[in-house]
Amino acid sequence: MPALPSSLTRALLALSLSLLFTACSSAPPKPDVDYKSDYNFMGVKTVAFYKNSGEVSGDNPLRLSDMQRERIDTALARALELKGLQVIEDTSQADMLMSWHLTTQHKTDVRTYQSPSYGAYGGVGYHPYNRYSRYSCWSCAPTQTEVRVQDYTEGTFIVDMIDPALKQSVWRGVTQSRLKADVEQDQARYNEAAERMFASFPPP
Repeated sequence: MPALPSSLTRALLALSLSLLFTACSSAPPKPDVDYKSDYNFMGVKTVAFYKNSGEVSGDNPLRLSDMQRERIDTALARALELKGLQVIEDTSQADMLMSWHLTTQHKTDVRTYQSPSYGAYGGVGYHPYNRYSRYSCWSCAPTQTEVRVQDYTEGTFIVDMIDPALKQSVWRGVTQSRLKADVEQDQARYNEAAERMFASFPPP
């Protein structure tokens, strides 16, 4: 099968919002979390989206549609509301600002396999039966090395919670996964992933 043009590959990837949250497994990836240990998170009651939220960068940047960005925003806002926080539009009135960012990077997976050399069946030095018994002797078969190379795109999804007074992030959640090229429009999937992202927010 001929390789797909890079432009078409990017277009297929951009069709799926699930690539922002989901790995090859059925469950959303567990995030790595870091935060400012001396920050008073209990004083945070309202959150607004940072004006530059939703940026995409990397060596294979995806062109997300407005619908895709809205699904992400909806999932993240819902996850915070489940934590008892109020998501508002006015950034000047928010106790904290939220920003998400996606970076992409080309990766190559190289795997080596040892497989029987079936072409050598009946050849010199090999017989399908062990010389001392009458059962098939697979271990007697010569082997050949197969190398499989797979190119893929790895996505890193980052969520920052920013203190507007300090003008810096005080909490960060990061997930990494292989991006998938399937079409996913189920909002519940992204709600689940966003809840997992904020599972440990606010910190104790």
